Amino acid sequence: MSTPRPIRKVLIANRGEIAVRVIRGCHELGIETVAVYSEADRQAGHVRAAMEARCIGPAPSAESYLRSDRILAVARETGADAIHPGYGFLSENATFARQVIEAGLIWVGPPPSAIDSMGSKTESRARMQAAGVPVVPGTTEALRSEEEAVQVAADIGFPVMLKAAAGGGGKGMRRVDDPAELLGALRAARSEAASSFGDDAVYIEKFVVNPRHVEVQVLADQHGTVLHLFERDCSIQRRNQKVIEEAPCPVLSAETRAAMTEVACRAAAAVAYEGAGTVEFLYGADGSFYFLEMNTRLQVEHPITEMITGVDLVQAQLRVAAGEPLWFGQDDLEVTGHAIECRVYAEDPGANWAPSPGRITGYREPGGPWVRVDSAIYPGAEVPVYYDPMVAKLVVWGRDRADAIRRTDRALREYRVRGIRTSIPFFRALMRDPDWLAARVDTGFLSEARMERLTTSTRHDDVALIAAAIAQLERDHARTGAPAAASPASRWKWSYR
Repeated sequence: MSTPRPIRKVLIANRGEIAVRVIRGCHELGIETVAVYSEADRQAGHVRAAMEARCIGPAPSAESYLRSDRILAVARETGADAIHPGYGFLSENATFARQVIEAGLIWVGPPPSAIDSMGSKTESRARMQAAGVPVVPGTTEALRSEEEAVQVAADIGFPVMLKAAAGGGGKGMRRVDDPAELLGALRAARSEAASSFGDDAVYIEKFVVNPRHVEVQVLADQHGTVLHLFERDCSIQRRNQKVIEEAPCPVLSAETRAAMTEVACRAAAAVAYEGAGTVEFLYGADGSFYFLEMNTRLQVEHPITEMITGVDLVQAQLRVAAGEPLWFGQDDLEVTGHAIECRVYAEDPGANWAPSPGRITGYREPGGPWVRVDSAIYPGAEVPVYYDPMVAKLVVWGRDRADAIRRTDRALREYRVRGIRTSIPFFRALMRDPDWLAARVDTGFLSEARMERLTTSTRHDDVALIAAAIAQLERDHARTGAPAAASPASRWKWSYR
């Protein structure tokens, strides 16, 4: 048990919308903030939001946001007493966490030992099995040879999934349906794992057919309390990357929820977890569920949990890191309503999701009751090519799932971003999909055929918007008798038609 240690100034070792999110949480607690930025992010939104900001290097993340020495130097220069890593970059780097602690600073995250235990897919599977947590059948250690891969696959049966032991974000993953494909897929997975993580270790597990991806938010303090904040459904994925999330899972029974959340708390306790973390499961159509992995950080989709529970997870992280005990118990938490998050990517769905960096020439966020946008962009902001293409998150709450979908649809129709292409039109099309509306989804929901259907719909929407703008221009011309070029409508108005 540790003695509370007040946090007065936090350095946020991240960028973009998550840095802005953490900065807001700090400011509401009266905590000063320091932003770090690369040369490409000199005018970025998180730089503007913080009280202080320091450049830490050139645009490539390996020369800036991944440079722990430069981040620690800025912390010393500015007098920061804590570092919040956000997600991505160094957030799950146990070595960095140890460096922060050894420098006498507060690490706003779990103990480095917990990061180590859960950072390795193979070690985490072994730890979870020892704790009685159900895991997908497969190996608990990296494959030692191709012969072992053939034997294990034959024992557990096809289809199987190959996964990078140090992986994440869909890198180093291969589904194999046929024995003849196994060795080629294994070599490809090892190659991708080595290039992405510097480690070619790969393990194998049974592929659960048509599962949902359901994750449980956990929160633990330094005094032995571990709580859950219910679950999120993250099944809508494109190439193993989450696209849209909702909370709670619309098909989970009360009995399964109770079992899954209990297992999640047990998993966190098994590694002496502290702070906010997420235990991820595969949920089968037969009601079975299996441990997938634990993310030892704040998740991208944490806002939907905040919306249904009323708990500010960033502020909870800060208070736990300062040594405070959790100020509520499990019985104080309940699910209220339903929340949906759409990840707004700077990508063009109509062009096979090609990256769309550039300058934001016009920007209008949706508003109204129970609509939240987490972003760091503004008119004139530059979306660089060097980082993750997610630029914002639209988060919406409703009384129930149908209400949340209606409000999300309305908010998406209000949302305008000019200068770059985004995934917003894709989400508008998704909100009309009958299977989505009926919650008939799994991790394979976004098939190639469905993606083609939805992206074709976005192209039709673009044509309809242009036609509507031309028709309105002609009506204004007829009403005023003025040439079209002299129409009284403002340029700003037309830019959003």
